[in-house]
Amino acid sequence: MYQFHHATEELKAIAEKVQAGERLSFEDGVRLFKSGDLLTIGFLANLVRERKNGSRTYFIVNRHINHTNICINRCPLCAFGRDPDDRGAYTMTLDEIEARARECQGQGVSEIHIVGGLNKALGLEYYLEMLRRVRRALPKAIIQGFTAVEIDFLARSNGLSIEKTLELLREAGLDSLPGGGAEIFAPRVRERICPRKISGERWLEVHETAHRLGMRTNATMLYGHIETIEERVEHLIRLRELQDRTGGFLAFIPLAFHPKNTGLESLGLAGTTGYEDLKVLAIARLILDNFDHIKAFWIMIGPKLSQVALSFGVDDLDGTVVEEKIAHDAGAETDQYMPKQRLINMIRAAGRIPVERDTLYNVIWEGLQ
Repeated sequence: MYQFHHATEELKAIAEKVQAGERLSFEDGVRLFKSGDLLTIGFLANLVRERKNGSRTYFIVNRHINHTNICINRCPLCAFGRDPDDRGAYTMTLDEIEARARECQGQGVSEIHIVGGLNKALGLEYYLEMLRRVRRALPKAIIQGFTAVEIDFLARSNGLSIEKTLELLREAGLDSLPGGGAEIFAPRVRERICPRKISGERWLEVHETAHRLGMRTNATMLYGHIETIEERVEHLIRLRELQDRTGGFLAFIPLAFHPKNTGLESLGLAGTTGYEDLKVLAIARLILDNFDHIKAFWIMIGPKLSQVALSFGVDDLDGTVVEEKIAHDAGAETDQYMPKQRLINMIRAAGRIPVERDTLYNVIWEGLQ
């Protein structure tokens, strides 16, 4: 039973709601973000985490493929995108992508994660053939690929509906959508950080369509730039409302903004603090009561803080990754590869039970505490 006298006065009513399993309101979310009582917030988030997942902490053996960094949007928030004639611009050939997939054979890889820029030179057939080749190379792996932004781009470029685009991609081998491109749904923020990107409403529409077709997806939120507390909470509530309607989201992944080399670097943004990272993860766990999993993406916040986050509502550390360009172009200083055994050791050292999963959270292996 939660000891209410340990909570600051401002959080007692919220603590009582969490203890009773009641849904938190928008106002509760704002109050949590304004509170300095991180340990109580973490305690409550851990309570919810353990109700849902016990001490299990999930990870995946996966491989990222970023097939092109050429992008028509050139969002201020992004250090990854390039114009076609920029230094460092690239597009992988289908043979190169297939070779990357074949490198994973016999390594226990259960997920191939594919995201890239909006490259006008690539037709729909490039994407369909990419999926077919990855599927042939790794017939048992789940392919999670293409953000809602990429799906919208393919649909508009080819005069197709979102539904038809997803159906064609799924026939070629696509299983699931990642959560990227959500950023912050508030139009005020998007106008500044990603003015050419699809709206928050369109992002939600793409995911709702995928859910209706039986595809499971992830959700994200990019935080630590120009968004307000209220805009963060509104974003989380919008995700919760869609999950109420469809139940199609697998996990929520808060993404810490890295300002280096982006169009927002001139604003003097310093990047997020560990305190802020833990608070966002914990509050997400408390607000998103209908999400089964909250993920700390160690690429973004580092392995050590991700390990601490396992006591602040987090039950998933993502995976081995192998190669990641988007966050690292923006100044991420983490490794790009995490060996499976190191993930297991991190989880055990935090007093948790390591569980290897696939994209859909089917258990592949479960360790002892």
